[in-house]
Amino acid sequence: MASDNNKKGNRIPIRFLDADRENDPSGNPTDDVDKMDPENEEEPFSDDPIEDRAPWASALSASLNETKELDSAVSGGPETAELVATRAELKRLEAENAELKDRLARRQADFENYRKRVERERLDTYNRVVVDIAAKLLPVLDNLKRALETEASVEASESDEFRHFLSGVDLIYKQLDGVLEALGVKPIVSVGEQFDPHIHEAVVTEATNEYEPDTVMQEIVAGYRLGDKLIRPALVKVATRD
Repeated sequence: MASDNNKKGNRIPIRFLDADRENDPSGNPTDDVDKMDPENEEEPFSDDPIEDRAPWASALSASLNETKELDSAVSGGPETAELVATRAELKRLEAENAELKDRLARRQADFENYRKRVERERLDTYNRVVVDIAAKLLPVLDNLKRALETEASVEASESDEFRHFLSGVDLIYKQLDGVLEALGVKPIVSVGEQFDPHIHEAVVTEATNEYEPDTVMQEIVAGYRLGDKLIRPALVKVATRD
């Protein structure tokens, strides 16, 4: 009998969850651990979805949206597939258009540089030809001028025929001078100007008080230039200190 009492005293009571459910009129299972430790109770989530959303959650949501759109495009039928293909072709054409515009701009810049270079070379060639022609015609112009100056002193004592001849020579001189001027060849103003070794060549000097020192007193041979380019310097007489 003693052993039977000992066996009854060593028994461990066992409680089944099904029995708890039967004893709980609500039908919900009872958790003894949660009842004993109130800190294990979880706080309910906030109703505000913006507060509960973490940064990674936003990125994940965007990625999911893109995936859904892709899935809908794939499963949307031939119309959606055609729309996707059209958008891809539009992007390709836009990139090709941008590349063509860039190439066109480069070609226009190259053509503009080429045009300027050709224009500059053409102008240089023109000026060089004009300078060569003027250099050959200027001695003729000088001889006509000397002839007119020499015969002007005896013109009064000569016959009418000779005076008409001189008038013809003077007309030729003026016509030739007009041709050179039309080509852009202009004489250098010298008399009364300060001596400039870049455009003047002093062949005679004279001490005088009539002019300031280093002033051109007389032009012996006229000088000419084309724009900024000197064709020939003027041969002049320069005043010096007395």
